Amino acid sequence: MRQEKGAVPVRIDTPDAVARQQMGFGDASGYGELSGEYFTFASGTDITPLLEGLEDDLCQCPHWGYVLDGVLTAEYSDGREEVTRAGELFYWPPGHTVRANEDAEIVMFSPQEEHAAVIDHIQAKLE
Repeated sequence: MRQEKGAVPVRIDTPDAVARQQMGFGDASGYGELSGEYFTFASGTDITPLLEGLEDDLCQCPHWGYVLDGVLTAEYSDGREEVTRAGELFYWPPGHTVRANEDAEIVMFSPQEEHAAVIDHIQAKLE
């Protein structure tokens, strides 16, 4: 799921503040503590080979985030792809991989234990 900022419904609109809220943007129940994460990707980066050995060779941790700059493509276990661009919110459910179509910067929120395990796996692959 992805959504451009302008498409997120405005709930409060005053001269001093605007609050936008998209309801139903993924389910975090049962995951416990979340971690806040900042990632940068160089153009052409594809994390797929680094996920080999995980369940279905994909990241099984959900992520909620915002693309600050660039363009990313998430590919899901069912084969569909979703392109997310700067200025868009995203939700990547379990069963995905990601590649950078161009240099990209994102902010993500993820269940910390699940994503720490994925990051540990990637670090081991890089060694």
